[in-house]
Amino acid sequence: MSEEEGPIVNKIKQSKLETIDLQQFHDDTPVAELDIKDFLYEELMLKEEKYREHIKEHDWSQYKNHYLRVYCSTDAIVATWAYMLVAKAAHPYAREVFFGSETAMRMELFRRNMKDFDWDHYKGTFVLLKGCSDIKVPEQVYVYATQKLLEAGVKKLMYGEACSNVPIYKQPRKSRQER
Repeated sequence: MSEEEGPIVNKIKQSKLETIDLQQFHDDTPVAELDIKDFLYEELMLKEEKYREHIKEHDWSQYKNHYLRVYCSTDAIVATWAYMLVAKAAHPYAREVFFGSETAMRMELFRRNMKDFDWDHYKGTFVLLKGCSDIKVPEQVYVYATQKLLEAGVKKLMYGEACSNVPIYKQPRKSRQER
């Protein structure tokens, strides 16, 4: 580098752009899954006596310090109490039991971790929601963050990377009458 060129300046770091990496809200507690179809008669019918037997014989200790996601992958009609029995049996071991899809469970965990985040800090700022992460951030998390940032009054919202982003929102300029 010659003296005429001067020092290399990182214009991105000098910009007013604030980056939020949503992966910071990821909960890295291990997740185990339990498909209760194996507890059903022919994987389709809930027979209480047999179901309770499966619950009693199942090794619940394998879920120690894990989140447990419970679901049924067949088209069986499963009574609510069946899932309640799983939650009761897993309670001494699992950190928490979730029912439903993996995406819904992940969204719930992200939302909990984002609950106390200071979105108002970004009022009047240019915000970039980082697009590339080491972990999969569900789309619903981006939608949730977008809503929170718009409510907070961001001036501009973008998605992606600082060097290559997609504009999402730009606060409209006030007309002369509004000023």
